Amino acid sequence: MQKKNNYILMSFAAVFWAGAFIAGKLGINELSPIMLTYLRFLFASIILFGVMKRHMGTDWRLSKSDYKMVLQLSVVGMIGYHLPFFLALRYTTASKAAMINASNPLITAALAALFLGDRLTMKRIGYILIAFMGVLLTITDWQIFDILHLGVNKGDLIMLFASCCWSSYSVLVKSATAKMHPLKLSTYTFIGCVLLLTPFALKEMILDHALNVSAGAYAAVIYMAVFPTVLGYTIQQLSIKEIGPAKTALFINLVPVFSTVLAIAFLKEAVNPINILSGLMIIGAVIGNSRLR
Repeated sequence: MQKKNNYILMSFAAVFWAGAFIAGKLGINELSPIMLTYLRFLFASIILFGVMKRHMGTDWRLSKSDYKMVLQLSVVGMIGYHLPFFLALRYTTASKAAMINASNPLITAALAALFLGDRLTMKRIGYILIAFMGVLLTITDWQIFDILHLGVNKGDLIMLFASCCWSSYSVLVKSATAKMHPLKLSTYTFIGCVLLLTPFALKEMILDHALNVSAGAYAAVIYMAVFPTVLGYTIQQLSIKEIGPAKTALFINLVPVFSTVLAIAFLKEAVNPINILSGLMIIGAVIGNSRLR
């Protein structure tokens, strides 16, 4: 019964994460990538700091020796991923962005092999190549030779860059979590992102009247702060503890599926049916890779 509950919760988490693509697409119509990133992590930091302080007891403070690591993760993961993520949504659809983003685990595997010395078997290399081909087919709408003529949506390329940033963050986190509890690390990484973006956000607030937007834009930000960031993260950590990281990771593969359904329902996006095949290529390669030992 406990396992079933965890599966249900992780399904909800996947829906929450999928919803971030929809909320981001709606929010970018009125707020800049800087303001979307800043407000998302400002609200999330306030909530998560209270959760972290309660959970960690007396060990909630950050030591001086950890500042550099937290700063690095804030730049690469929070800023490096989210600024191009929101920028990409100005030019591409939420469904395509989610499909491209699904390649994260395999990009991470390639980077881990390159920088951490993780072993790459022939099967793993094969899955990476399949996922890479799936991404190329998706961003070119199966007109792969368009790349030679630079006939590719720049939003798709920006999203691919964002995915590479997140994969780099994942590689860095692998060693960072050995030194610090994941909840504490995430909380301070969020706070670091907020502090680094504060001067730029204040400039937009004062000079560009960036906060003079509709209630819908604020709703999108609050959704992203609460559901995919705080609740999604908490459910994921609980699931890893209860059913293990491998089974938990499988639910993340549902994100592009849910994103496509939500994009059709709420954004009225027209999804190229053939891109569903390339999306399945990516998801299948990720699942196959996750089963390798």
